[in-house]
Amino acid sequence: MTYENLDSKLVNALLDDGRASLRSLAEELDVSVTTISNHLSDLEEGGAITGYTPKVDYGMLGYDVTAILQLKVEGNALPDVTERLENHERMISVYEVTGDHDIIAVGKFTDTDEMNEGIKSLLVDPDIRESNTSVVLNAAVENRQFPLDLEEE
Repeated sequence: MTYENLDSKLVNALLDDGRASLRSLAEELDVSVTTISNHLSDLEEGGAITGYTPKVDYGMLGYDVTAILQLKVEGNALPDVTERLENHERMISVYEVTGDHDIIAVGKFTDTDEMNEGIKSLLVDPDIRESNTSVVLNAAVENRQFPLDLEEE
């Protein structure tokens, strides 16, 4: 087999099964275990693969409320507020964005009381000028990963 697209094929195989062994990946991609190991190490060291985690259905574990926070932040406080949100235990995504707001954050909570408490603790932050919170009614797609495009061989 040619090594063209090997990294993309390796990533796609791991997206299908993040617990696949090096041997099974090598068999699937028709290369040696050493080749897979070397490419995987390069992808990890280069930061393209940053870890292996389970796909968690938070709703099945009692986190039934998803909140989307849109925040406007005071002047140069954006990095500080972003860092505080990153460290908040219930925030699963934090984005610095363009548009009417500076930050979009997504949090998971067990119920609306926990959500309300969590959001109120954030809103006492003097660096947050304005906030808008939406509660997700239905997640049509969540945490989707997609296979990488392969160049034609």
